Amino acid sequence: MRRHVRIRRPAEVVWPFVGDATRLAEWFTGITECHVAGSTRTVITTSGVAMPEEIITNDPLTRRFQYRITSALFHEHLSTLDVIDLNDGTCLAIYGVDANPATMALVIGGAAGDALHRLRDLVEATT
Repeated sequence: MRRHVRIRRPAEVVWPFVGDATRLAEWFTGITECHVAGSTRTVITTSGVAMPEEIITNDPLTRRFQYRITSALFHEHLSTLDVIDLNDGTCLAIYGVDANPATMALVIGGAAGDALHRLRDLVEATT
């Protein structure tokens, strides 16, 4: 599942919202808190469930953030967020999700689409 949104700000303005693993709760509905210790991020959902994740990639040069949900709900999971500069004062934010069971990719992918729109609105309003 892949979602994307064009943001009317350059990639270097958007990247801090994506690349800072603790800021996810600012723009992803259903997440109220994020805690990071080393390469582990734990997100807390609005229902109070703690969801552990392993940060795989956090690369400010390529503006790529990847994480794997390590909860028992998933056999396999990998989400990839890319922020691509379009060299015209805008960028493309892309959120890809691969998961087994596949229905979980649909659930996360749907939420990711909403999250990207919230990210766009947040970044365009604050900068």
